Amino acid sequence: MSETEGFILVGGASRRMGRDKAELKLGEIDFVQRIAQSLRAVTNSVRLVGSKVNERRWSIPLVRDRYVGCGALGGLHAALAACQAEWALIVACDLPFVSPPFLRLLAERTAPDHEAVVPLQRDARPQPLCALYRREPCLAAVAELLERGERRVHALLANLQRVRTVTWEEYAALPSSEWLLFNVNSPGDYARACALLASGRFDVARSPTAEHTRARFAGGESSAEENADHSSL
Repeated sequence: MSETEGFILVGGASRRMGRDKAELKLGEIDFVQRIAQSLRAVTNSVRLVGSKVNERRWSIPLVRDRYVGCGALGGLHAALAACQAEWALIVACDLPFVSPPFLRLLAERTAPDHEAVVPLQRDARPQPLCALYRREPCLAAVAELLERGERRVHALLANLQRVRTVTWEEYAALPSSEWLLFNVNSPGDYARACALLASGRFDVARSPTAEHTRARFAGGESSAEENADHSSL
């Protein structure tokens, strides 16, 4: 998807975790590597965003925060300012279970009249840190919010006029859908994520490789699973 660039928000305070969440591992690879692999299924451009980042740890280009200390909203601003494509697919580093099919589904929901595409969790709450943002309107909206002293990411959604939400029913048929937006914020969350991976309940094996998914996207091929009935749209 040449019209989309991917960004991973890293370098947060990680106060509840007590250590950098981006460097936590699930299996043999850390959160950043897992998310980068999934992003590369839908875009050839993946960059990190943050101000307190060990650049030597990952061989992924880094975008520095322009609004330092402004949390995830500042990270969104840095990503959108650096983005050269129409859409920025932005994922927080504490969402390690996002998968290629899930990100592909979100990307397929973009349309000319949308300013953002945001998934809803199973409890119907929006997850704005795994979402697509149209660069021009969203960059202006984020900059205005930051200049007013706003720091809440959800304030951005409230200030956009055309947000396409993706309901749980739209992605429920994807492999391990109940875990795709599992947020690892605390040591307890991390222990649960590690146990989930060890149990085999997170269906990694059925997630296609980045190369295969990208080829299918370009060629218009889609699986029966990805075309499952979404009649509740």
